[in-house]
Amino acid sequence: MSTPEQTPAPQAPKRQYVNFAFYKIDPAWRRLPEGERIKGKQEFIRAVEDYIGKVLVVPYSSVGIRGDCDIMLWRIGYELELFQDMTTKVLASGLGQYLTTPYSYLSITKRSAYVDHHTHENQESKRLTVVPGKAKYIFVYPFLKTRKWFLLTKAAQQGMMDEHIEVGHRFPSVKLNTSYSFGLDDQEWVVAFESDKPEDFLDLVMALRETEGSRYTLRDTPIFTCIRKSLKEMLDTLGG
Repeated sequence: MSTPEQTPAPQAPKRQYVNFAFYKIDPAWRRLPEGERIKGKQEFIRAVEDYIGKVLVVPYSSVGIRGDCDIMLWRIGYELELFQDMTTKVLASGLGQYLTTPYSYLSITKRSAYVDHHTHENQESKRLTVVPGKAKYIFVYPFLKTRKWFLLTKAAQQGMMDEHIEVGHRFPSVKLNTSYSFGLDDQEWVVAFESDKPEDFLDLVMALRETEGSRYTLRDTPIFTCIRKSLKEMLDTLGG
């Protein structure tokens, strides 16, 4: 007697690892001979490009904007070990030997627990895949809420998030990317806002300060303003 074939259970969609790695250059690097600086930059670029197809990397520069970091790599992939392997090669390059890492934030994609009753193409959806846009600027910061937030009812949380989402939709030029760090890093979320208009992001942050949910913000600093570049352009901002 034959038995009906069982339909295999659908596999859960894969979630992505996300990393924002900020680097600071030792001023001694700028005093190296030009040929050595050029070679070091080429080695750095090759170390990153070796992972094309494995890790999505978006380069940015914060030179002249922040004093504690100079460049940033926004990295997205499905294997945590690849971040480590890439970093090992980057730091072994001629340029990498002069880099420190003052900040590095690790997170994972996750479906939002909150219902968005609005629709807007530039706001994040309940997605597990990060899709960087083409905006000139990115604004990144780690985010923590107070423990009292997590003790609120889901209905209370949703009510405040509805207000938060509504404010976000007033600024269609700002694209939000949220990833989760619970148990992986010191923060609970990492948020990254892409926009061509820094003034709109400033107005958005000011408006969010006036929402009820802001009572439950524990920390949302440091905040990094970075300018998108190609890998070569990013390294050229280092002054060498």
